[in-house]
Amino acid sequence: MTHILMVAAENGALPGGKVGGIGDVVREVPTALAQRDCAVSVVTPAYGVFHRLPGAQRLPGLKVNFGGTAHSLDLFRLDGIESSPAVRHYVIEHPLFSSCGAGRIYCDDPPGHPFETDASKFALFCLGVAEGISKGSFEAVDALHLHDWHAAFLLILRRYDPSFRALQSLRCVYSIHNLAIQGIRPFGGNDSSLERWYPGLKYDRRTLADPQWSDCVNPVAAAIRMADAVHTVSPSYAKEILLPSDPAHGFFGGERLENDLRDASEQKRLFGILNGCEYPQGSAPKAGDWPALLRQMRKLVLRWASRDRALASAHFIAHHALQRLTDERPAMILTSVGRVTGQKVGLMREPTSSGQAALHAALEALGDDGVMLMVGSGDSDYEQFLCESAAIYDNFVFLRGFSDQIADSLYRQGDLFFMPSSFEPCGISQMLALRAGQPCLVHWVGGLRDTIVDNRTGFVFTGKNPTEQADALVATLQRALTQHRKQSAKWRNMRKAAAAARFTWSDSIDAYLRQLYRIE
Repeated sequence: MTHILMVAAENGALPGGKVGGIGDVVREVPTALAQRDCAVSVVTPAYGVFHRLPGAQRLPGLKVNFGGTAHSLDLFRLDGIESSPAVRHYVIEHPLFSSCGAGRIYCDDPPGHPFETDASKFALFCLGVAEGISKGSFEAVDALHLHDWHAAFLLILRRYDPSFRALQSLRCVYSIHNLAIQGIRPFGGNDSSLERWYPGLKYDRRTLADPQWSDCVNPVAAAIRMADAVHTVSPSYAKEILLPSDPAHGFFGGERLENDLRDASEQKRLFGILNGCEYPQGSAPKAGDWPALLRQMRKLVLRWASRDRALASAHFIAHHALQRLTDERPAMILTSVGRVTGQKVGLMREPTSSGQAALHAALEALGDDGVMLMVGSGDSDYEQFLCESAAIYDNFVFLRGFSDQIADSLYRQGDLFFMPSSFEPCGISQMLALRAGQPCLVHWVGGLRDTIVDNRTGFVFTGKNPTEQADALVATLQRALTQHRKQSAKWRNMRKAAAAARFTWSDSIDAYLRQLYRIE
């Protein structure tokens, strides 16, 4: 039986272990692989909390030399994880892993210090994983599956640290979940740099260097160059990243790594496999209870507001917006769930040809009988844009934060899911909305292109530049609103088609086994 060890920053099988799509994949793929007679283990940092979960079993610790100093890492196996009982879950604990607060997976460093804290954290984590594999802490491993830049340092250690040469016999898969975030740090001259983390490491600078900043290590570039298989989470995105990015024309391709990705493609190491979605029994669409959702959102905003001594403007504005809504369900509920980043929100802020922000034009098209409900957090500049928009438009509610319960309610109760991403490696939100019978309005890129069929399960738009895309977004919403208001039978058929759409892990796992792990 092949034993696959997955290494990631997130694990959605653990309470609080998910921030984005990585967490979903790391929760669902191991279970699907276990059903195909693979032994699967997952290891993440404990972040000061996961090692305290019920059923955590302390294992022999790991001794490493990091930054020229001896460090002890605590290793735990987590038993009794109900969401994936067939999978072995491990966490590694060290004070550095909770340096921005217990339970915080990612840190927000000040301007001018990108990835400084997280890079050191994950460089130590990968060193601990390498030591654990060498010492047999995870039992015999046959293949490594590394997720995004946080786990890429393991490939550097595998190639260049003599202590871990045994790892070179393991097939190593590298998954790209978001190519735009690369974890770039200096080679030296900084406390958070490759030569400070791993002093004395003899490495080939060209293999690890960023293609633009030669004095910096780019863990994503290094992983693409050194992995046995490079995996993206949708077929369309695997094609898009072979082309140069051109933000001026609204295209986000290889993010300066297109040459390395083309090399991987020509060497037949690059594979685009669509993420799947779980379809549990009882997930069929159900009639929503609008007054209950309204009460749920009001309570959530008050709870968020109570956490800080000073009332955040985002919560103040959301509270007032929710108070304006009545128990009478709006004629149209537009929903949006996701991280507040340039990728997800950039097009909403983009000016249309009239100079108006696309979101504002969309809200005016939605009108007084509709409401847009959005939940998410992330980039402070985009959060501010959304807060200001919610203060201007009575039909827009922005909940700054995240709640699985609220997200699930929005999927089930919305009429149209709004996901105009500038680029999208795959996306899970649109699949969850479809599963609940909610058509989606999306930009025709990446995984959205692979999952939404225009005028059947949703509405798609595109454009040759950001202004055209902003105009097309608004025009497409107007098209959707017209259908919803005037063609009720067609809309009902679209909801049925959305609910019937299937993107199962079973199909994707076939490709994982054959292409990524080379298991027939």
